[in-house]
Amino acid sequence: MFFLDHSPPHFHIEYSGFKAIINIKTQEIIEGELPAKQLKLVQAWAIIHETELENNFINLNSDQPSWKKIEPLK
Repeated sequence: MFFLDHSPPHFHIEYSGFKAIINIKTQEIIEGELPAKQLKLVQAWAIIHETELENNFINLNSDQPSWKKIEPLK
């Protein structure tokens, strides 16, 4: 995520030369591409952490930007 980023709420991901922007609500790619296997893993992670992702997006777009670390898949 970036400070003062545009809507819809989303996050950026990079994997092995691939780049994508993922919608937090739908877990769909807004822009870019990822291999199918990695996309499914990212989507599963985003579903588990949807509330945390939404909160970070809101906080990063506030007057006092801040974020909290979100645990990876294990």
